[in-house]
Amino acid sequence: MNLLWLGDPKSFDAALVGGKVANLSRLARAYHRVPDGFCIPATVLHEMHPSDLYDDVVTAVSALMACHGLAELVTAVRSSAVDEDSADASFAGQHETYLNIVGVEAIVQAIAQCWESAHSERALAYRRQQGLASERPQIAVLVQQLVAADSSAVVFSANPITGSRDEIMINASWGLGESIVGGTVTPDTFVVSKSDQTISSRIIADKQHMTVSVPGGTSEVDVPRFLRSQASLNDEQVLEMAQLALTLEQAMGYPVDIECAYAGGELYLLQCRPITTLP
Repeated sequence: MNLLWLGDPKSFDAALVGGKVANLSRLARAYHRVPDGFCIPATVLHEMHPSDLYDDVVTAVSALMACHGLAELVTAVRSSAVDEDSADASFAGQHETYLNIVGVEAIVQAIAQCWESAHSERALAYRRQQGLASERPQIAVLVQQLVAADSSAVVFSANPITGSRDEIMINASWGLGESIVGGTVTPDTFVVSKSDQTISSRIIADKQHMTVSVPGGTSEVDVPRFLRSQASLNDEQVLEMAQLALTLEQAMGYPVDIECAYAGGELYLLQCRPITTLP
């Protein structure tokens, strides 16, 4: 089989699966709540055409459906470059992510599109800017069960605005996290003090847009008017996210930038990478 499962020690190797997958795989193995999934290593994508992976994807999708008792598997398909999420280059936004992908044919197509995004002019320009090789970029692809998020957040274990290492900053909004990552919504902002685990600041924004699942993908829609000025996280959720960020900072040995989401009252970890923008 040409795929590696999250949590498999073989998928801890960033040179094989990229920093994004390697980090998530280690954290899944450590029993953090990381959505189940599998990865196509960078070496496989250079040796094979994505359509050659069809049977492997069928087997993996069937296994996930059986494991979770699902009639269909809704996935997120994400790029993971081998030199991504290093201390100096995060590649945030440079490669494609596809959400709400259902069915083996659609998953294989999304895998191909992720692989092709590594060769886009935007990604190649970023590589040149960072002094990285632009010939034959090495990219893996992660296929995960999609979290149907009620609210999502980007959490920094050090304040990227002030540079304070004693502050955790959380940007949160309704729905999937793409509106936050893409900058199309002004999110709620919470600051938590590491020293005493208290919320020292909260700014509740007028959140006008949110990303939601629609057949075949996602769509950005208007937030219902009654939700726009309501906090997207309660205090207990803010503190749980802050504790997760602190735990991951201690485990990884550096300040982290994480993406996470609440669905059905449970907190899911979606991404963990170094903060590369501290002053």
